[in-house]
Amino acid sequence: MSVQTDTLPAGFEDLVPLLAHWARQTENLRSDIRWKASAEDFKALYEAVLPRLPDILGALEACPLEGMSAAEENLFNLAAAFAEAAPHHELYGGSADVPFSFAAHRFRPGHGDLPSNARILR
Repeated sequence: MSVQTDTLPAGFEDLVPLLAHWARQTENLRSDIRWKASAEDFKALYEAVLPRLPDILGALEACPLEGMSAAEENLFNLAAAFAEAAPHHELYGGSADVPFSFAAHRFRPGHGDLPSNARILR
């Protein structure tokens, strides 16, 4: 379940610096990072990934979930991190907390320790 954190498909090299911090294989690991993130962390991720999102989704659409290369899996995990973190930048003022909600760290999905591209999640 170990994925290299320094490789992305060709054309996405500018996003490599985000991998070490954000690209985690499971929802629980991404949540742990998200709960510790600062407003600056959310902003940096958002500003780097949002303009590239059409290209990212196009690249991911072209590859099967099973048998992804390490580079493709890193791109998939970065896209998942963006989807999960974007509301914190867009709606929550950069807060890692969700306003007017229960403490998010109390929520642990039953599948949260499975890789996000696992067959069981589809």
